[in-house]
Amino acid sequence: MPQQPRTLLDNIFLVIKGLCMGAANKVPGVSGGIVAFVGGFYEEFIYSLQKLNSKAVKLLFNGRFKSFYQYTNARFLGLLIFGMLVSYFSVSRILDYFLEHNELFVWATFFGMVMGSIYYIGKDFAHWNKKTVPAAFIGLVIGISISFLNPAKENDNLFFIFFCGIISVSGMTLPGLSGSFILILLGNYVLLLVDSVNALYDTFSEIFQGDFSFMQNAERIQILKILAVFTLGSATGLVTFSHLLSYVLKHYKHLTTAVLIGFITGSLGVLWPWKKTVFKLDGAGNPLLDSNGDKIILNYTRHLPQMAQAETWWAILFIVMGILLLLILEWYGNNRKDKQVRAAR
Repeated sequence: MPQQPRTLLDNIFLVIKGLCMGAANKVPGVSGGIVAFVGGFYEEFIYSLQKLNSKAVKLLFNGRFKSFYQYTNARFLGLLIFGMLVSYFSVSRILDYFLEHNELFVWATFFGMVMGSIYYIGKDFAHWNKKTVPAAFIGLVIGISISFLNPAKENDNLFFIFFCGIISVSGMTLPGLSGSFILILLGNYVLLLVDSVNALYDTFSEIFQGDFSFMQNAERIQILKILAVFTLGSATGLVTFSHLLSYVLKHYKHLTTAVLIGFITGSLGVLWPWKKTVFKLDGAGNPLLDSNGDKIILNYTRHLPQMAQAETWWAILFIVMGILLLLILEWYGNNRKDKQVRAAR
C-alpha cells in the first residue's frame, strides 16, 4: 500500500489516534481496532504490520536502515505506538478513574460511540448481496455469542499463555473484538494484565534501586517468564493476524467489511451499559486491588435498565453524546479531506 506524505498536523493527529487506541485496548469490552477503523487508518495499520517480515529483518541486519524505515512505514507505526504507550500512563489512567466513579456513564458513552461507528462504517457500504448479508449475520452471531460466554479458570501453562498472547492482540487487528475481554473469558486477565504487569513494575523499581534480590524469588521469576511468553505470543499474533487480514482485505474486501459490520454490531452486547462488574475478592470478601489501587475485574453481569431512575436517562443522554461524538469526528474528517483535495487542485 503506497505511503501518503503527512504534514506535522497529520502526525500529531496520528499520535492522538494512538492515544485513543491505547485507552480502548485497556478497557475490557472495547476494541482498539474500532478506533483504527473509524479513524480511517485501519487498512494502512494492517498493511504496515504485514511489512514486519523476513525482508524487513534482512534490511535491518544488512544496515539498510533508511530502506527498512521506508519499507515498514516505521514513522506511521512509531507514532501510533508512541501514542499507545503515552496513553497507558495518562489517558487510560483518567479512564480508570471514571470507570471507578461513573461506570454506567462511561459504558453508555462507549456504547453510543460503537453505535455511531456502525453507522459510520455501514452508511457507505453499498455492496450488500447474497454473499455479504450472510457474512454480516455470521459476524453478528459470533459477536453476540462471545459477549455471553462464561470465563474459564486461570491457567499458567506456558503453551496456553503463548496462545493467550496471540489472542490478546485481536482487539488491535479485529474491530469489535476486545482482547482484554477475551482474556477475561480465557481466565487469564488477572494473571497477564494485572499480576504480570505489577511484577514487571516491581522488578524495574528494584533494579533502579540497585536491588537484585528478585533473582532469588522463584515466584517472581515464574511470573516474569509468563510475561515474556505472553509478549512473544502477542508479537506473533500481531504479525500473523496482520498477514491474514491483509490477504482477506486484498482479495475479499467487501466480504470482510460485511463480517466486521456484523461483528461490531454483535460486540454491543459486551458494551451494554447496564451491567454489574464482578471483582476478584480476597478471603474476607473484599475486592482485591492491583499495584495502582484499582479493583481487579473478573467479569460482568448484565441487567435491564430501570426506566424510573434518573441515572438511566442520564446514561441514555451519554449514549446520544457518544453517537454525536462519532458523527462530529466523521464530519471533521470529511471536511478536512475536502480541504486537502481543493488545496491539491
